[in-house]
Amino acid sequence: MKGSVLNHLCILFLCIGLLNGCTGSIKGIPVTSIHSESLPTKPPSLTPATGRDLEEMSNVRENSVFTEKRGYPEYKIGALDVLEITSRIGTEHKTDTVVVRSDGTISYAFVDDLPVEGLTLSELDAQLSERLSVFIKNPRIDIVVKEFKSKSALVMGEVGAFRYAHYEKASGRLFLNGKMTLLDLLVMAGGYTKDADTKRVKLIRGDTSYPINLYDLIYRGEVDQNVIIDDGDVIDVPELPEYGERVYVLGEVHRQGVYSLKDVPDLLAALSFAGSYTRTAVEENTLIIRGYQPGAKPIILTADVSAILKKGDIS
Repeated sequence: MKGSVLNHLCILFLCIGLLNGCTGSIKGIPVTSIHSESLPTKPPSLTPATGRDLEEMSNVRENSVFTEKRGYPEYKIGALDVLEITSRIGTEHKTDTVVVRSDGTISYAFVDDLPVEGLTLSELDAQLSERLSVFIKNPRIDIVVKEFKSKSALVMGEVGAFRYAHYEKASGRLFLNGKMTLLDLLVMAGGYTKDADTKRVKLIRGDTSYPINLYDLIYRGEVDQNVIIDDGDVIDVPELPEYGERVYVLGEVHRQGVYSLKDVPDLLAALSFAGSYTRTAVEENTLIIRGYQPGAKPIILTADVSAILKKGDIS
């Protein structure tokens, strides 16, 4: 259909006209005169100010988790992180595991109580090498983070991996290992489940809640909503409303029923799932009744199924 008229819906009723039923006095807007841009396709909760905030949050070059050095993001070391320090003398090397204490300091070899909180690995390498040079000629060390324990984000709701014919829920606290986006975090959590309301995800940062339309981010490429995650962020992926993302096929079809929008993204798919129309249907007066918000007046569209099937008019 023109402009994918049946895509991106919340609730849709599709009614195949009856001789004395759906035809009646009900009038609708012919789908051939509708442009997709004239129909609302996203929740109206994203204000211009919020959109600007999300855009800024998706383009930060530094936060409490990472900072960019020479154009490359580097993790900031914090309390409880576990470091692995390797010292090399010739071809021999020795590796030690060091835990960053709660006061943000470490002790290694001849160096005691070195403050490392907020340093990157390259900065710590330089400082520790300088301190060791008092005792060792030309110290050669390598430092990596063995376990990330100082910074985390909380992911709640409909997230988890699909295994053995069911979703294994993965809500909980996830440790951050550097510059991570919202999508990175969701992948770490196993992705969202089939029951997730991807259009109404929430990012909670401090005392402010930001709406995230994950559908627009993934399927429309609106990367301004792919915010960079900071320490302490909370991501809430809610469950779909009981009647959300459903298509109701009623009237003169062989199998009336309720179908998932994912399975019936357009009119022909809905007819196929419903077993096509019956002999008494008035197929040229097929009604699509679309409601976006509770209490709002629905939009009634009309489609000529016979023109699609008999004349090849896919408009």
